[in-house]
Amino acid sequence: MLVVLLPVLLPALLLLPATGAGAAGTKTVAAGAKATTAGTKATAADAKPVVTLSARQAGKGGEITVKGRGWRPNALLMMLICGRSTPDRGVIGGTNSCANADGRAVTTDAKGGFRKKLPVAEPPVPCPCVVHVATVTGERADADAGFVVAGHPTAPLPKEGTGGRLAVLATARLEGDSGILTWFGAPPARRLVLTVGNLGSAPVEDPVFEIGTAHGVFAPQWEERPWRGTIASGRKARIELPVELAAGAHGDYQISLRYGGKVLVEQPWGVGRPWGVTLFWVLLCLVVPAAVFRIGMAVVDKVRPRSSRAPARTPARSPRAPARAGRRRRPRPTAATAGRRAPGTATNPPAGSTDDPAATTAALPWFTPDSAPSGNRPTTKGQS
Repeated sequence: MLVVLLPVLLPALLLLPATGAGAAGTKTVAAGAKATTAGTKATAADAKPVVTLSARQAGKGGEITVKGRGWRPNALLMMLICGRSTPDRGVIGGTNSCANADGRAVTTDAKGGFRKKLPVAEPPVPCPCVVHVATVTGERADADAGFVVAGHPTAPLPKEGTGGRLAVLATARLEGDSGILTWFGAPPARRLVLTVGNLGSAPVEDPVFEIGTAHGVFAPQWEERPWRGTIASGRKARIELPVELAAGAHGDYQISLRYGGKVLVEQPWGVGRPWGVTLFWVLLCLVVPAAVFRIGMAVVDKVRPRSSRAPARTPARSPRAPARAGRRRRPRPTAATAGRRAPGTATNPPAGSTDDPAATTAALPWFTPDSAPSGNRPTTKGQS
């Protein structure tokens, strides 16, 4: 029985190891392909951005084409021609050494490349010069390409210090918060915190840093910020420097830290609008016109003629008030005036005087002396 089945089972037994080895080989090839892909991505991520120029030399008023690759996709870049710079040492003095007014902005494509024309302008400092390309937002990245501005003066670069040399070891950050007064226009304030290390051979004592604040595309304004302390060779230290903007500042700002003519840190800072100032002006525009209107109405009511004013309300009089006002008393005759009366006059008071009892009764309009009843005139019509 085994002799019969042996020719059938032997090929199957021989194929099993081969199939397993083939599957293992396929898995190994797939793993290798994945590793290659990961390595390619890592290499692309670790690769530094590169800038190339269409010409290495041009005069003022000319134009060159700048190409770049290896940048972040869809990143906003700024291109500048800077003096006192080399690709090895970078831009000494920051953007103050660049022709900022003639710079150009460019956005990279989906692959991290770009192509843009740049006008040739003379930087504010002597050459050697470079075309400096740096990111505007997001993670910092820059690249320089050597360039010669024809006709522009040239001067040697400043010597590098042989003593201590500071470098940033950790990401800088802005700490602090704005109070309620900043909402009403008070100067925004923060603290720039970073960790620096001394890579030189000599200690650094009481270093003087420079803080630069830039708004938009304008060059930063630098202010000195001394730091008290000593950083020994090979040591590190935590640095805190105050940063303050002008009153009412708002928008996007760029905070830079410079030491020894080299920019160490660039940190973005978004400052909110002081809406309290806007609310104050809105209320002022409502209250002042209302107050002026009230004052104007009071002045008009004061100077207008009296006849045009509304009649004043008089208090109601009692029904007996007119009768009292209409009754007048005549003065009684004295003994001196009684003897002066004309002859023939009666001593009795006249009928219309107030002393006469009959004068106190008002005469009715329908009653006359002719209509008074008498013995010769009947009081009723038709009677004789």
